[in-house]
Amino acid sequence: MITLPPLDSRATWSVRIVDAVDGRVLAEHGPHVQCETASIGKIFLLIEVARRLEEGTLVADESIVIPEEHRVEDSGLLYRMKNQNVCIEDAALLVGAVSDNLATNALIHRCGLDAVRAVAPALGYEQTSLHDYIRNERTPDLPWTPSYGTAAELADLMRRLGAGEAFSPGISARVLSWLSADVDTSMVADAFLLDPLAHAEAEYQGMTLRHKTGSVGFARVDVGHLSGSAAAVAYAVAANWKRSPVDLRASVTDAMRAIGEHIRAHVTGRPRHEGDK
Repeated sequence: MITLPPLDSRATWSVRIVDAVDGRVLAEHGPHVQCETASIGKIFLLIEVARRLEEGTLVADESIVIPEEHRVEDSGLLYRMKNQNVCIEDAALLVGAVSDNLATNALIHRCGLDAVRAVAPALGYEQTSLHDYIRNERTPDLPWTPSYGTAAELADLMRRLGAGEAFSPGISARVLSWLSADVDTSMVADAFLLDPLAHAEAEYQGMTLRHKTGSVGFARVDVGHLSGSAAAVAYAVAANWKRSPVDLRASVTDAMRAIGEHIRAHVTGRPRHEGDK
């Protein structure tokens, strides 16, 4: 079992950590509480892109089209690049590596929003999904959030990806390959002490990480699959503080890192503060 650290009660938390092999719950807190999950729903987009690449209805080197009405900035690199004529495969990699908003919108446009929304229900999830395009401004007439979910469903999603059970082993492997490039190790993954820019292969203390993060002004979310020499886990940690009068990101990220310390000790079989010997 894994012990959770104290969690700031001013935030809304949804946490679940499961054994990646048998699905046994190792720790949880409010696992069925639905949170806004920022960019986490992009995983469902990547699954749909991978599914279409596998069946041949998308071609990897097909150039993306960026509709003017869905041009966005903030997260990612594509909006800053002089040559935005990237292919489907590279756009998916940008989403996995830097949660690229512009690449996300181009891929949603190519697949169709309704098709992407249908991925989560097809996997059996009722409280988790990608819900909308990424927007520069979310006005009252638009869907309430780009992405939502519960830790119970998101941890299960990561477990199934790791087991090759998200539709098929090929689809799961493609998605995990894109997620292996994620450079954001600022939350739970901060405690794994991996090279943020190069952890596609097993790295510090033999750990292999595949994960996705989401951040907005009132939320921090990290979901992943971590394997080590002693165990493998799938985890989902989400915190929202939309109604808090103060910004809780400091206490939330401190707690997320502490959760990561316990996960690292579990998968490596080493004490939390023991380094390589």
